[in-house]
Amino acid sequence: MFSATAAVLPAIHAGTYLGWGDFTIQAGNFIVIVVMLVLFGLALVLPFPGGKGRK
Repeated sequence: MFSATAAVLPAIHAGTYLGWGDFTIQAGNFIVIVVMLVLFGLALVLPFPGGKGRK
């Protein structure tokens, strides 16, 4: 099973890294963190569906 999967998937290469001084993060991880923060911010700002109609 592993050899068939390895033959289909491309070889794993080193990713792109972003660095600021001593802080280094992979670009893919940085994008995921930014998207999560945006979704969290939207969840705080957007109204809860059906919340105003209930008493």
